[in-house]
Amino acid sequence: QVQLVESGGGLVQAGGSLRLSCAASGRTFRSNGMGWVRQAPGKEREVVAAISWTGGSTYADSVKGRFAISRDNAKNTVFLQMNTLKPEDTAVYYCAARGRSRIGSRPSEYDYWGQGTQVTVSS
Repeated sequence: QVQLVESGGGLVQAGGSLRLSCAASGRTFRSNGMGWVRQAPGKEREVVAAISWTGGSTYADSVKGRFAISRDNAKNTVFLQMNTLKPEDTAVYYCAARGRSRIGSRPSEYDYWGQGTQVTVSS
């Protein structure tokens, strides 16, 4: 089992930045592929960024060049730096972990989930 706790969400104006953190505990963290998944009202969940245990990463087209995912295996933490935020980035952001080391591109590929943190971008 992996327990995940997100922090860092909030209200920000368009063009601003936020940094989300996810603290992991439980089974070995460094062997898990990790991701940030968001869900806006009325929309399906979307993997916006994912990172493998070696640090390889991938991003949704909608956030490329604006968001950056990173991980600190020594501290069992994964981060999502979000810059140049847009109103369409408004969503609940979930930290998610896979039961394997590779990147997951679909929400269904993730086995463990945090409780989510709200990000609201005002225009």
